[in-house]
Amino acid sequence: MSSVLHLCLLFAPYICSAQWCYQSQYSCEDKCQGPNQWVRDFPECGGQIQSPVNIVTRKVQYDPSLTAIIFENYTEVMNITVVNIGYAAVFFLPPSMRIRGGGLPDTYKAVQFHLHWGSDCGPGSEHTVDGEQYPMEVHIVHIKQQYNTLSEAMNDPVGVAALGFFFEVSPHENRQFYKVIEALGRIQYNGNSSVMTGFQLTDMLTSLENFSSYYRYEGSLTIPGCNEAIIWTVFQQSIPISQQQLALVTQQMLFSTGKPMIDIFRPVQNLNGRIIYTSMACPCVFSSPVTLVLCLLYIFELV
Repeated sequence: MSSVLHLCLLFAPYICSAQWCYQSQYSCEDKCQGPNQWVRDFPECGGQIQSPVNIVTRKVQYDPSLTAIIFENYTEVMNITVVNIGYAAVFFLPPSMRIRGGGLPDTYKAVQFHLHWGSDCGPGSEHTVDGEQYPMEVHIVHIKQQYNTLSEAMNDPVGVAALGFFFEVSPHENRQFYKVIEALGRIQYNGNSSVMTGFQLTDMLTSLENFSSYYRYEGSLTIPGCNEAIIWTVFQQSIPISQQQLALVTQQMLFSTGKPMIDIFRPVQNLNGRIIYTSMACPCVFSSPVTLVLCLLYIFELV
C-alpha cells in the first residue's frame, strides 16, 4: 500500500472525502454542493455548534483556567509528508508532538496541519475577529492521546483539539515559511505528495512572542462532515508573511477538478448562544486613565 493511500485511509473520511466543494469551485459547468448546501448530505453541518465563527472581542469572557498551553516536542526537527487531497494541502505530523494544559481536558497528540487561504492576496481565513477576515489561517489538529485516528476521536465530544493561527501581510518576508511554500509547489495536482525534510513546526511560529493570549470555544470541523467534537483555540497574535509569499501560496495548487485552488474557507457560522472565552484578563491597552477604568470595570463584569 502506498504511503499516501495509507494516510488517506488512516484519517478518512474527514481528509479524503470529495463529495462537496467550496464556493470557489461552483460554476455553470460544475454545479457542486457549496457550503450552503453541505447540510443536504452532511446533516451535522446544520448543527448548533458549528465552526468557524466571528469572534466579537467586546463579548468574550475571561476564563482564569485558560493558562499557557504546554507544547511538547514542537521543536523536533522532522521529515513530514505533505499531500494534495484535492481541496487542501495536508502536512502530516508525528504523534510525538503533543499539547496539554491551557484548560484542555487531556493531553492531545498532533495529527496534521493545513492552511486556508483566499485569492489575489484577499481575505482567506476561516475565523474572523470583529468581522475582520485575515488573508490566511493555519490549523494544527490534535487528537486525544488514547485514540489512533481522527475518525475515532470524533466520537468523543472533546476528542479533538485544534489550534488556529492567523497570518497577516507584513512588509518583511517570513524566511522560515519558504519551506512550506516550496512544498506546496511540489504538489500541484490532486494526489501529489512530497516529503518536506528538516522541518521544524516552530519555524512557522517563531515570529510569535505570546502563546498565552488566545480565544477558546466549542465547535466543529470546518469541512464535511462538520463533526461537533472540536475544542478550538484561536491565538490572538498573527504570523507575518509578505504579500509576495502569500501570492505564491495561493497560486500554486489545483483542485481535483483542475481549477486553481483558491478561496478555500468556510463562511462563519452562527454562535447560537455559545460563549467565546479568552485567556487574557483584560484585552485592553491602557492608553489613558479612562481606558484603565473601563478595563477594570470589564474584568469585574460591571459593564
